[in-house]
Amino acid sequence: MQLLKALWALAGAAICCFLIFVIRSQFLKEGQLAAGTCEIVTLDRDSSQPRRTIARQTARCACKKGQIAGTTRARPACVDARIIKTKQWCEMLPCLEGEGCDLLINKSGWTCTQPGGRIKTTTPV
Repeated sequence: MQLLKALWALAGAAICCFLIFVIRSQFLKEGQLAAGTCEIVTLDRDSSQPRRTIARQTARCACKKGQIAGTTRARPACVDARIIKTKQWCEMLPCLEGEGCDLLINKSGWTCTQPGGRIKTTTPV
């Protein structure tokens, strides 16, 4: 009797998982992102200048209401739209853990300073 109950429970769980998969696949067509997620579309690096690398990255995001594409921990992410509008870039935590974030003087971007003194400057387009 216990074995029969366990089998029914497993069958019910399998059916529920299958239904969730089918419903989710109906809402997320191929190529669509889940709400609140981002992906990197292109990444170009230019190391033609000595001691300097220029990187350009394009991301595609599906942000929720009140959010906009930004950067968190050096990865594309959906962030509070207020941060972008007010150009308080460091509030979205754009630098890696252990790095210090500072706004550029004209608020056109931010710098991430590594413990060894190396500085990465980012200016969003």
